[in-house]
Amino acid sequence: MSKMPNTPDVLISEVGPRDGLQSVKATMPTADKFRWIDALVAAGLREIEVCSFVPAKHLPQMADAAEVVRHALTHRGVTVMALVPNLRGAEAALKAGVHKLTIPVSASAAHSMANVRKTREEMMEEVRAIVRLRDQIAPGVKIEAGISTAFGCTIQGEVTDEDVVWTAAGCIEAGAEEAGLSDTTGMANPAQVRRLFNKVRAAIGDKTGAAHMHNTRGLGLANCLAAYDVGVRTFDASLGGLGGCPYAPGASGNVVTEDLVFMFEAMGVTTGVDIEKIIAARAPLMAGLPGEPIYGMTPEAGLPKGWKQTARTA
Repeated sequence: MSKMPNTPDVLISEVGPRDGLQSVKATMPTADKFRWIDALVAAGLREIEVCSFVPAKHLPQMADAAEVVRHALTHRGVTVMALVPNLRGAEAALKAGVHKLTIPVSASAAHSMANVRKTREEMMEEVRAIVRLRDQIAPGVKIEAGISTAFGCTIQGEVTDEDVVWTAAGCIEAGAEEAGLSDTTGMANPAQVRRLFNKVRAAIGDKTGAAHMHNTRGLGLANCLAAYDVGVRTFDASLGGLGGCPYAPGASGNVVTEDLVFMFEAMGVTTGVDIEKIIAARAPLMAGLPGEPIYGMTPEAGLPKGWKQTARTA
């Protein structure tokens, strides 16, 4: 996969302001969200999923979604993303001015009903409808299908490789530009990650999107490295490891952005993210969610003696 000159080797897509904040009971005040997003941008993150457009009665943490998008759009050079589960959410997100939509489409039939109250086939029709709406009112906006529970489901158990490939291919056929794989329930292992991304790439080629890994069983970084080994170059992560799926019982903890950045930079793989500034971005997160536990080995241990980050290319 070719990259433009002077761009980092991998793209870290920060999902904390959406995935993280919707998974905790407390609601971060809007002004604190602004400060947190500002700190993430200052650290060099170039893609941030800032919110989800869902009814406030279901997720009061996201009631200020349009305001948050407007603030994020004041930062130039940052792709502002939002998660939308349906056409109504997509319309609100497009009107707010987002650059990219993520639509969760579950590879697990049981999780699909629990998460969005639609079958997988109905969700593909929803993708098709969202693509049509996008084409009418904001043709420059990108649409990614996030294939959730791709590596296993807490409700139905095993999810077959065939179901994952079928779901990803169906979303691309419905008009999504990318389909990424999400370890919603933290069940993935590195061999499975390599195998599944290879199978999906064989089906949809360069439309294969991001790896969204959870650290529920301690394999988050190992799974990201496995995805990198088979050509994935976009990785979702959450500052402080905040997040999980409220409709997948026991699914805790996204991959920690700070640890992921450290791993890649230590390998000489550029991320464009300043490791010291991304660790500093924990302060506004903690200020906005006092008492909420956050995670990360690198911030706890500190940087190794003599550490020099690869020259930033962004």
